[in-house]
Amino acid sequence: MTIQTVSTNKSYGGVQGVYRHASAVTGTDMVFSVYVPPHPDGVKLPVVWYLSGLTCTHANVTEKGEFRRACAELGLIFVAPDTSPRGPDVPGDPNNAYDFGLGAGFYVDATQEPFARNYRMWSYVTDELPKLLAENFPVDAKRQSVMGHSMGGHGALTVALRNPHRYRAASAFAPIVAPSQVPWGIKALTGYLGPNKDAWRSHDTVALIEDGAEFSGFMVDYGDADNFLKEQLRPELLEAACTKANIPLTLRRQAGYDHSYYFISTFMSDHLHWHAGKLAA
Repeated sequence: MTIQTVSTNKSYGGVQGVYRHASAVTGTDMVFSVYVPPHPDGVKLPVVWYLSGLTCTHANVTEKGEFRRACAELGLIFVAPDTSPRGPDVPGDPNNAYDFGLGAGFYVDATQEPFARNYRMWSYVTDELPKLLAENFPVDAKRQSVMGHSMGGHGALTVALRNPHRYRAASAFAPIVAPSQVPWGIKALTGYLGPNKDAWRSHDTVALIEDGAEFSGFMVDYGDADNFLKEQLRPELLEAACTKANIPLTLRRQAGYDHSYYFISTFMSDHLHWHAGKLAA
C-alpha cells in the first residue's frame, strides 16, 4: 500500500507528517497524521494511536494536542487517523447534524444502507491503517497503545477491550462509555448498525465489560465543567462496570475543565507518560 506525503515539519527533533492514501476499506481517500520522534536508524519505536471525537479530523489533535514534546522525550510514535470517510459521494446525516455521518464514524463497521459501503472505521483503524503504518514507519507492532477523546475515547476503549493482546494500554479524555444509553450513541448505533441493540454491545465499553471483556486497566480524565458530562459521557457507569469486573481504572475528575482541547492538551503529557510506562514494561 502506498501513501502520499501531504506535508512534513520538523518538531522537537522529530518529524510531524500528514499523509494521504486510497483506502480499500472505506472506498475513499483517507488522511492521517504521524509524528515520529528522533531515533537511531534501524530502531523500532512504540506507537500510540489517538482516536478523535465528533466533528474532528486528524488535524485537531495534530494542531492542538501538544503531544510532540512528550513523544520526543519518551520515544513514542503518535498516530491520528480521521474520524470518518469523506468525499462528494459519501453520505452524511440527512439533516446535516454534527453527530452522525461525516466526521462522526463512531469507529464501527456500518451494516445499514447507505452507510455500509464507506463507513467501515472499525476495520480501518484496527486493520488497514496499522498495516499501512507498519510498511512505512519504524513501528514496533508488539508495543502499541490507544487513546482517544469523546467519540474517540469510546473507540479507544472498545478497541482495547476487543484486542487486549495487541494494546498494552488504553486511556481516554471524556469518553462516551455507554453509547447504548446516551443520545449521541443511540443515534449513531441505530443509524450504522440498525435497531437490534444486541448488535450494539460490541461497540459499547460498559456492555463489553458486562459481557466479560477484560483489559489490564484504563486511565480516564474528564472535566467537571464539561457540558456533555451528565447526558452523554456518564463516567460513573464505567466506574461501576470496572469495579464489578475488577478492571483497574484511574478515573480523574479535573476541576473546572470542559470538553475542549484546552482540557486535552493540559493532561496529554500525563497520559503519554502513563502509556510510555506500559509500553516499556
